[in-house]
Amino acid sequence: MKNQVSIQGKLQYRLAGWKYSALVRFLLFLVLTVLFYTALMGRLIPQTYDITLGSVAEKDILAPRAIENAIATEKAKEDAAQRVQPVYRIVSLKNELIIEAMFEKLQQINADTEVTLGDKVNIFKTVIPNLIDDHVNRQIKLYTDSGQYNDTLLQEMRQKITEQQYRIPEETYYKMPRVSKEDLTAMEPVAKEIVTRLMNDQIMDAQTARAKVAELVNTSTLTKSTAREMVQELVREAITPNKFFDQKGTDEAKGHARDNVKPVYINKNDVLVKKGDIISEEIYQRLSGLEMLKDETSYAPKLGLALLVVMFTFVIFMFVKQSALSISHSNVQLLMLVLIMFLNILGMKLFSLVQNLDYPYIGFLAPTAMGAMLITILLDANLAFIAAVLFSVIASVIFNTDHLQAFDFRYGLLTLVTSFAAIFSIQRASQRSSILKAGVIVALLGMALVGSLMLIEDHETKKSVLFAFSFIVGGGLLTAVFVIGLLPFFEAAFGILSPLKLVELSNPNHPLLRKLLTETPGTYHHSVMVGNLAEAAAESIGANGLLCRVGAYYHDIGKTKRPNYFIENQSNIENPHDKMDPALSKSIIVAHARDGVEMLSEHHIPKPIRDIAEQHHGTTLLQFFYHKAKKIAEAENDPKPVEEADFRYPGPKAQSKEAAIVGIADCVEAAVRSLRSPTLEQIDSMVRKIIKSRLDDGQFNECDLTIKELDQIAKILNETLLGIFHSRIEYPNDLQAQNQNDASKQVKRSQNE
Repeated sequence: MKNQVSIQGKLQYRLAGWKYSALVRFLLFLVLTVLFYTALMGRLIPQTYDITLGSVAEKDILAPRAIENAIATEKAKEDAAQRVQPVYRIVSLKNELIIEAMFEKLQQINADTEVTLGDKVNIFKTVIPNLIDDHVNRQIKLYTDSGQYNDTLLQEMRQKITEQQYRIPEETYYKMPRVSKEDLTAMEPVAKEIVTRLMNDQIMDAQTARAKVAELVNTSTLTKSTAREMVQELVREAITPNKFFDQKGTDEAKGHARDNVKPVYINKNDVLVKKGDIISEEIYQRLSGLEMLKDETSYAPKLGLALLVVMFTFVIFMFVKQSALSISHSNVQLLMLVLIMFLNILGMKLFSLVQNLDYPYIGFLAPTAMGAMLITILLDANLAFIAAVLFSVIASVIFNTDHLQAFDFRYGLLTLVTSFAAIFSIQRASQRSSILKAGVIVALLGMALVGSLMLIEDHETKKSVLFAFSFIVGGGLLTAVFVIGLLPFFEAAFGILSPLKLVELSNPNHPLLRKLLTETPGTYHHSVMVGNLAEAAAESIGANGLLCRVGAYYHDIGKTKRPNYFIENQSNIENPHDKMDPALSKSIIVAHARDGVEMLSEHHIPKPIRDIAEQHHGTTLLQFFYHKAKKIAEAENDPKPVEEADFRYPGPKAQSKEAAIVGIADCVEAAVRSLRSPTLEQIDSMVRKIIKSRLDDGQFNECDLTIKELDQIAKILNETLLGIFHSRIEYPNDLQAQNQNDASKQVKRSQNE
């Protein structure tokens, strides 16, 4: 039998050992790293294919990320360049100066009487055309030196002027020597005015402008036909093109147009190669450039992602390691954290499957704040903040639709803001309806954030804004629904008592508490007092005060099976223990802990509260019945010694701070209430005596209460009891008469301990 018990004990130890195993802890962090890597690899690492040039594609090959379609981009650039109109420049040649030079030569040559008429004609035939060439050459040199126009344009200008140069008829040259000085003087301003007027227009074809000369001359002030004829020819000679095609400027404009064309992208998950297509050289090179061929796979993205997820896990590891939370050593809570993160990331992945470019904002429907809210309720708010940051980075990758970058900051920022909102709004929640309120707050802040981003970008349509806001509201409500639905699972599977669950269990209308109140009112009042004491003591050392209070409410529920055997319920009746064998009395008193655990189990009360009910007495000694049994044995001369072990509670000893604190508060409240008019000194002495007695008895050996914490507990219990009994305290001046009465009451009260 002993061997069987030993084997069962070893088995239980091994099964429970994983909860604190370093190896299991390492494996859980490894699982967390793999989870992060798996969640991101599909978005950040391209899939590779085993294909060869000229083979047939066995399935559709999708783009792993947004990639530039070089052919489509080049075509778009060419189309943009083709749409660019030729660039022309207006170049002023100051043609009125040509007229001045012509009339100056006419005046000069006609005034020379030594030159014959025939020589003058020959001179005019040479000089007049040269005047045009000389003037054009001077202007071109001037523009070349100044750099005002490019060489290509000036060359084009020279060519066009030469091609369109006018030839004065032969007979006009014979008329020039016969024109008098007075006629030349009258002709010059008319000619200059006509040239200036015509050259103010943009002229590409000089012939078109020259066709207007005759009409302008005929409407001038000149009356002589010869004068009008000469002015007409000289003006035609002086007219040149002034608008020239700028090849370099056109090329630059086309270059700018090409540069301004945005690259044409093949979006992520677009089909690169259809099933059945022949792998051409172009397709093969494209796949090779994308590192999608197995024989050309780059390990850089994998290494980069591995470093990223290791940093994620390291952040969580360092926070958990340095925190004072139980997750720093409990693998159960670490497992729960991993599971929450898995569910949150799984939700993101599922919603990303229905996200596309037509409805990109459907990602706002994902309950990304669910993980942060669950961690806040079940674990710790500070840990939830760390997780929220990691979730925001993951969401920015998973919901990335633009694909120009690895991360889409909009979804990351939205996840961060909504997760923080969820943490702030839920960390002090006391009812499950608070979760729904938190979901509404998540939706409102999400709408505010997205609205601000849309106003900044200022290119969204009313339809897209409506879709975005609708999805955000849906996401907030889904967050609340999923959290409400998952909480009972985590509470049951991991034995977690969330603050919400504890508050629900503290409701006086709970069947067990109603039973306690109606059947054992004395025990009910005692439990409420113990709860107040235990909560204050627990919070003073950083333990779970709410768990202590609720655990105290249920710790004596087993007394409802035999209420009259406990002194606080004995109103105007005789104490049945006065006529009972001490061993039987001990069995009845001890049974209330076991009976309480059974009743709590039947009502599916969580294990931490059952543990408090089972462990709050530990293995303490029922001193009254032990000494009573010894006296009876001595009186009857019974040779069999009374064993102390036979009058102890079966235990186990307190396994947690909360169970130990409830046990101390239980004993202290019972002892102090037995005093008729307790003084401050009596309370302090009794509290410290009870704590020292339990410490010396080894009742705290299996929990992690320190001497410093026990001293703090004693201090807080004293302060709390002082407040409770303040109106009844009498400072020591005449207490001798009460000592005997107090002693007898303490003896009676000890029957319950």
